[in-house]
Amino acid sequence: MQRIANCLLQDQDQFLLLKKPRRGWWVAPGGKVESGETIMEAVCREFYEETGLHLIQPVLSGVVTMCVEQDGKIEKEWMMFNFRASHYEGALLENSPEGQLSWQPLDALSTLPTSEMDQQILSRLACFEKELFIGRIVYSPEEVILSQHWHN
Repeated sequence: MQRIANCLLQDQDQFLLLKKPRRGWWVAPGGKVESGETIMEAVCREFYEETGLHLIQPVLSGVVTMCVEQDGKIEKEWMMFNFRASHYEGALLENSPEGQLSWQPLDALSTLPTSEMDQQILSRLACFEKELFIGRIVYSPEEVILSQHWHN
């Protein structure tokens, strides 16, 4: 099972998002956990590689099992570890190798183009007061949510 770690960074009333060039969808910066790496090491490394910023004390806020299902069968499955942070050091990259970086206000999180799956996760991450959320999202190869279940 592939593991992914991402982080939604907040600075005052703005959130740092990454616009992926393939579909023009906005996501929280992050990426694959490498072999032998902890999820904390992965989120800090991936975030730095994509943004140029060093996260300070990111907090694990959500764990989501994601499955692609076709014809009633699971074709792909991975686990996403979602972090939040509000402290960082460094200078934001002018040109990220992964896409366009932009600070966005809270209300933009529900209106920016993104997948249904990422919208569910971003909306939960933006609620900094909530406890750890755990969920399972099953979606089609076209990225339409077929089912979801949340524990929070």
